[in-house]
Amino acid sequence: MIVRALKYGRLPHYEWETTLLERRGDVLCRGELGRRFTHHTRGFEIHDSTPAVEFFSLSQWFTVSANVRDVAITDYYCNIAEPAQFADDVLTFVDLDLDLVRRGAGEWHVVDEEELAHNAARFGYPPDLVMRARVEMQRLRARITARRFPFDGTLDRRAATRELPIV
Repeated sequence: MIVRALKYGRLPHYEWETTLLERRGDVLCRGELGRRFTHHTRGFEIHDSTPAVEFFSLSQWFTVSANVRDVAITDYYCNIAEPAQFADDVLTFVDLDLDLVRRGAGEWHVVDEEELAHNAARFGYPPDLVMRARVEMQRLRARITARRFPFDGTLDRRAATRELPIV
């Protein structure tokens, strides 16, 4: 399947190939080693050197990509985004710039606050959307602290196995 990240106004941002593992309301995928990643905004294409377990919510305002080395998660990258949409093997979401990342066993860090301010002006984000992005970042941090799904060990269990997809 294909994942397409869009910018506000539904402008192409980046996309990649992934394998659907599970769809029970939300969508859980596995990004395979060597998958093609096309960054439309920055004008490049690469083949990703790290497999990942990926989570896309159809109701919550975030996505999760957890890099996997051997059978353990090494890093997390979470986007604040409008809830994803999934149809015809294509999942799309609107990336709202703010990201929450953790490298290794380190601390979680909010990144791209300046990108949110820049793109809000550039693309004309409504003020309530900017506020919503900030509120959703607080909710995501609270979810992680409380170890609520998908930060409850679900992604770790998926990383630790090479299970066949459950669709």
